[in-house]
Amino acid sequence: MTLSRQQITLLIILTLVWGFNWPMLKLGVNHYPPLSFRSLSMWMGLPFLALVLYVKKVSFKIPKKDWPELTMLAITNMLVWHVLIILAVQNLSSGRSAILGYTMPIFSALIGVLWFGASMRWRAWAGVGCAALGVVLLLWHEFSAIAGKPLGIVLGLIAAAFWGLGTQQIRHTRMQVPTLAIVFWMIFMSTWLMSVLAFVFERKDWGPIPNITWVSIFYNAFGVFVFAQAAWLSLARNLPPLASTLSVMFIPVLGVFSGAYFLNEALHWQDWAAIVLIVLAIASVLWPARTPQLQPDKRPMPD
Repeated sequence: MTLSRQQITLLIILTLVWGFNWPMLKLGVNHYPPLSFRSLSMWMGLPFLALVLYVKKVSFKIPKKDWPELTMLAITNMLVWHVLIILAVQNLSSGRSAILGYTMPIFSALIGVLWFGASMRWRAWAGVGCAALGVVLLLWHEFSAIAGKPLGIVLGLIAAAFWGLGTQQIRHTRMQVPTLAIVFWMIFMSTWLMSVLAFVFERKDWGPIPNITWVSIFYNAFGVFVFAQAAWLSLARNLPPLASTLSVMFIPVLGVFSGAYFLNEALHWQDWAAIVLIVLAIASVLWPARTPQLQPDKRPMPD
């Protein structure tokens, strides 16, 4: 497997956008109800995503037979992930939420083997092991802080597991429709459902939206829901599941180090060791495998 220049560029930009989004999420939920904040971001981004489809002349049409599968993809890839992770961010710091959320590649690899019958070579298993150990090291100095907040931990891990399942499902989908159309309708359905949840559980907390929350809403609307979701599902659909999932493992590292830069949080040797392990995890699935060379036939020629 080799990555094109476009895929590499998407991975780099995706890592930056999603990595810096975690502190933006924390800013949003600190000043406004979490489900309402997320719903507003999705409603703002949805028309611009529709405009992208229109400009690119991508059909919005989904065959009737594909709607049940599309609904299931929306639930696993979008609704459950976005609802649970934004609630986790409310209960935990942005960095801790990012680390828990990006246990997703580990869940995805296990789901692929146990549910979809995927086979993994030793190099892939080594990559999953490196990613898991890297996550543990990133959490090394956080265990005491998160121990008293089990709800946030549970929500983050369940969200990651559903995202891992959704990544496997999008890879195995048989829908013959453009990825952008899938993304649009998944976000459309999730936006309505999340808005209903926000109305039921948070309408009593609605009020004027602070300026800092608007900044976070704009970032999420255009960075996450217009660009990142489409870029991610395109990669997840066209790359092997393990490659697409482990390739974004640098995002929690970016979250930890951006926290150190912007919030003056201390770095420890475990953080540097985690970087090495996560780079090894990414390399284990993205580094080209050596192609065996054919040996020349040395048998004597017949007389």
